[in-house]
Amino acid sequence: MSYAQYVIPAFLCASAVGVAAEEYMFGVLLGFMWNRVYEGMYASPVSPRQIMLGHLVSTTIRIAVTAAIYLVIAMIFGAIQPGWGFAVLPVAILTALAFGLPIGAYASSITEDRGQFNIVNRVIILPLTLFSGTVFPLTSMPVFLQWIGWLSPLWHGTQLSRDLSYGQQEPAWLILVHVVYLVAIVVVAGLLVMRITDRRLRK
Repeated sequence: MSYAQYVIPAFLCASAVGVAAEEYMFGVLLGFMWNRVYEGMYASPVSPRQIMLGHLVSTTIRIAVTAAIYLVIAMIFGAIQPGWGFAVLPVAILTALAFGLPIGAYASSITEDRGQFNIVNRVIILPLTLFSGTVFPLTSMPVFLQWIGWLSPLWHGTQLSRDLSYGQQEPAWLILVHVVYLVAIVVVAGLLVMRITDRRLRK
């Protein structure tokens, strides 16, 4: 395969992750602290869980639109093949939510803005983008650094996207591990962010 075919599925997932990270950092803190939009919503019959569910739906739509545009362009230039390549879109959405929802859980617990997101960007998002097998194989890194990729939702999403883009390169059991890992993070982090939102708004 060409290098473009190798990196573009990863960049598609990374672009979706960037949207999710932005929405779950600044969007959540905007609702709780900067504009207090969530408090205004909570004054209506809407419950805290419904408020965060609405945020989840709107974020998912924005992720889907961004990833879909990227996917169409990638297919036009032949970097992703039609057919199974269309399945890269739900994988990118799942990857973005698995990355963004834990950040959302953290953001929803912040009560004082001290520039925490600068640290998140520099210590978590940027390194994971580099160490998740996006621009070079994870196996090219020293063994003591490879565990970073194994824990990163972006690596799991990237591997799935590559399998769908140009044919299965990994055993079926490992593909299943990628899917289960991403889904588990989305479920656990989603429940956590809703629980924190519920507790915080009901004070």
